[in-house]
Amino acid sequence: MSEINTPYAIRAYSPEALKSALRKMILIRKFEEGAEDCYTRGLIHGTMHLSIGQEASAVGSCMSLSDEDKITSTHRGHGHCIAKNADLGKMFAEFFGKETGYCRGRGGSMHIADVTKGNLGANGIVGGGLPIAVGAALSAKRLGTGAVTVCFVGDGANNEGAFHEALNMASVWKLPVVFVCENNKYGMSTSIERSTAVKNISERAVAYSMPGVTVDGNDFSAVTEAVDTAVARARAGEGPTLVENLTYRWRGHSKSDRNRYRTKEEISEWMELDPIRQMIELLVSHKIISERELEELQAETTQAIKDAVEFAAASPSPELGDAIRFVYTEEAAV
Repeated sequence: MSEINTPYAIRAYSPEALKSALRKMILIRKFEEGAEDCYTRGLIHGTMHLSIGQEASAVGSCMSLSDEDKITSTHRGHGHCIAKNADLGKMFAEFFGKETGYCRGRGGSMHIADVTKGNLGANGIVGGGLPIAVGAALSAKRLGTGAVTVCFVGDGANNEGAFHEALNMASVWKLPVVFVCENNKYGMSTSIERSTAVKNISERAVAYSMPGVTVDGNDFSAVTEAVDTAVARARAGEGPTLVENLTYRWRGHSKSDRNRYRTKEEISEWMELDPIRQMIELLVSHKIISERELEELQAETTQAIKDAVEFAAASPSPELGDAIRFVYTEEAAV
């Protein structure tokens, strides 16, 4: 195959990096399936928002990021955490409300953060991560760290005031931030066609004098190429980019969603576009991974999820007397 016809990801990343990316995608899928199972068995309370079907968007968008680079996430953010190298045991412990969780069990499914890996946290407010991302990018620019912030938002956020304010401010100050809109076609039960005037959300970038691009969010290589280009642009001091990843959530908005606004046929059609299967086909076709390696990977990731669940289940619950601790930053020692 000629260089010009070789997919970007194959050209840009080593076989080891690509196999690692596939592993993360499989871990995201199995993590969320495991979380769903734990919820059904009564081990997890409340609700959760699953991103099964969106794995290529999460992993592809983080490929060129280091621990020094930041992300802000959404209520559907488990994949972003894993893409940014989160510890599965701590994630499950947070789901279980245990003291060993990332936020000591105080945040639960929607509010996992890991500052050591550059994950500034998920947010239950639609568009809530946008001003945080702009603040992080402003800080990086003022301090000259060279860090880039990737801000994940859903399609529902593109009609929020914070979306337009954030894009405008980032462009005016040429901040090192990449806005990644994961357009899964529905803001809760409202389709994008009924809520947004433009055909592609990326078209809104032109109003803020920044590049805007729409890609197949289930195509790992397409996502990686678009976001890598945007990250390089941000790192070079040229300002922000809006990347729209067209994808689809296989599950409902949350565990309480009865899914009456989508047809079974529509869901089935999108499941045929499974991003993990596409990634496997990409790596197999370029002889990057073998069938034996795939079998080993499936077994290893299954065990990793089992171990993480067992860690969470065996972890201690928070003490009642500590209920109001860790809500705010502890006072620094002088």
